[in-house]
Amino acid sequence: MNILIAIDSFKGSLTSVEAGEAAAAGIRAASPDAEIEVVPLADGGEGTVDALVRATGGQSIRTQVTGPLGNPVDAEYGILGDGTTAVIEIAEACGLPLVPESKRNPLTTTSYGVGELILDAVSHGADSLIVGLGGSATNDAGVGMLLALGCRFLDETGEEVPRGGAALGAIRSVDVSGLPPAIKHLDIQVACDVNNPLYGEQGAAHIYGPQKGATPEMVTKLDGGLRNFAEVVKAGLGKDVQAIPGAGAAGGLGAAFVGFLNAGLRSGIELILDAIGLEEKVRQADYVITGEGRMDAQSSMGKAAMGVAALANKHGVPVIALAGSVTKDAAQLNDKGVTAYFSILQEPISLEEAVRPEIARRNMETAAEQVFRLIRAVKPRE
Repeated sequence: MNILIAIDSFKGSLTSVEAGEAAAAGIRAASPDAEIEVVPLADGGEGTVDALVRATGGQSIRTQVTGPLGNPVDAEYGILGDGTTAVIEIAEACGLPLVPESKRNPLTTTSYGVGELILDAVSHGADSLIVGLGGSATNDAGVGMLLALGCRFLDETGEEVPRGGAALGAIRSVDVSGLPPAIKHLDIQVACDVNNPLYGEQGAAHIYGPQKGATPEMVTKLDGGLRNFAEVVKAGLGKDVQAIPGAGAAGGLGAAFVGFLNAGLRSGIELILDAIGLEEKVRQADYVITGEGRMDAQSSMGKAAMGVAALANKHGVPVIALAGSVTKDAAQLNDKGVTAYFSILQEPISLEEAVRPEIARRNMETAAEQVFRLIRAVKPRE
């Protein structure tokens, strides 16, 4: 049997690789002669760099950039196996975990470090870029990132505005002449699974500002700043960033990537699966194993496991999904390409106990072994 394992991480418990290796160990116990490939999986959020670097035989690079509070932070990105494609997670440079709760204030936090990550990747030979949006502590419309890349945002006196969301309302003109040619020619694909506009009731400030520390008064100011930014960009560059679905992602970084760097926004899982060449691997498999920490109705709405299942279903390959917990509405998964799904839990235990890595690993291994003992038993003898 040729078995492909592509399991999403079990958040707070097992990484994608750990979950996959545990399943592989269980399958080998049931079927020692099976050919097994474990492919790390991510959906554009946390773990994307690690998954793509591992899947393509690339390398991780650590560097120091400006954090969301303006202080230096250590950040990691990847160069994929082709040597010319870089992958970054914006949260490495401006993520919410980098800001203590007492200091969370999107009026002052900046995405400047994201631009520094991009410049570092280009200095290492990257001519294309995969970006994972999500988890930002910022609401600066990507102005910080663009400043680092060479753009200028000027106030009514012709002075450059300071970093942070509070300055968006002071912008009166934009100068993009300082963007280096290497940045202008970057092929950028952004993993984005939200459609929020830049400003308004469904925009970056109103929807995501409060979780970044914004009070109602701050939200109003930030939203006004985002509106001003969009109007100045439209007047100066002829680009309507407000009209871009996903412009409000990551505090407006979606607008900056598309409006200034000509990036394409794509579904996170589709982008990642393309980057690791999963379809060809699926085509050659007899069985595909996928899964995630919790299987529920949301699992049929574009998460990583469903992206894998869709590819397998396209090629008529049976899909077995393994999850930490399975809710009754997960039955929808059978209509979405999942042949069968199972919880890996062996007995009633608390959530705190279930997510302990050693227990989750053992449960995954046991569940995979038992599933393949059954498959081996009912598989027609040759």
